[in-house]
Amino acid sequence: MNKNARNVLDYAVIVVIAVLGALNYQVFVFPNDFAPSGLNGILTILRYVFGINFGMMYLVLNLPLLLVAQHILHGRYAIKTLIFVIVFSAGTILFREIDISSITFYGKDAGERIMAAVAAGVFNGFNYSVAIRLGASTGGMDIVGSIVSYKNPELSLMWVVFGINLAVAFFSFFAYGMDYVPVILCIIYSFVTSRVGDFILKGARSASKFEIITSHPEELSQTLMTRLHHGCTVIPAKGMYSHTDKSLLICVVNRRQIAEFGRIIKEFKDTFVIMSPVARTYGNFKHIK
Repeated sequence: MNKNARNVLDYAVIVVIAVLGALNYQVFVFPNDFAPSGLNGILTILRYVFGINFGMMYLVLNLPLLLVAQHILHGRYAIKTLIFVIVFSAGTILFREIDISSITFYGKDAGERIMAAVAAGVFNGFNYSVAIRLGASTGGMDIVGSIVSYKNPELSLMWVVFGINLAVAFFSFFAYGMDYVPVILCIIYSFVTSRVGDFILKGARSASKFEIITSHPEELSQTLMTRLHHGCTVIPAKGMYSHTDKSLLICVVNRRQIAEFGRIIKEFKDTFVIMSPVARTYGNFKHIK
């Protein structure tokens, strides 16, 4: 696929997930009276209390953020995010005017409303991860996060985002009639969104790195290549307690192979293993048959 066709496909996908995002709010969020996380959560509370036009306010608040992003970040990020913001905003306005009651989920009790929050979180996490993969964002705090990360990579917005979400959950209690259910729904929505987005962005390609200190590098590496089809990198090492020569094997395997890896290690005496998570791997690797 050439570059122009790829760009067109990226923009088309952004339009699709923006429409799905607007539909998600109209089907699961608004009918079940709870506020999602971030800026959209604040706007949802204002919509419920004062009857503001959610889609219009979403667009108005995101435009100045995008202008800042246009000057600080690369233009393609701002353009892609602008497309998402415009389509999402228009979608929320359009779906409010047309009758989609046949697909709208109205929770009859707290349990069903929790199901709505979970479903909304799954859809939002999916949309968020797709937008990030395409070099865009879903607006709001995502834009702020991108700007701050670009200017100060060492800073973390975790506590800022956590504070905003905590404020949304807190004010939900008062906005929705002194009810704890909207607070719980907001927390569930935020958690599910985070977990789904993280899984899609990193889960499929996450792995585990094993640092193996052993006296049997050749035999162990051959066994790993034969049974797990993964190669190893060997580094000479020395045990400082016993002052004996050792070898350090470094091997990265996917999560489904961890149990088999453990069984292999038990077959070798004088072997010590350190395991650490790997979010993602890059490069060209030869497949071992």
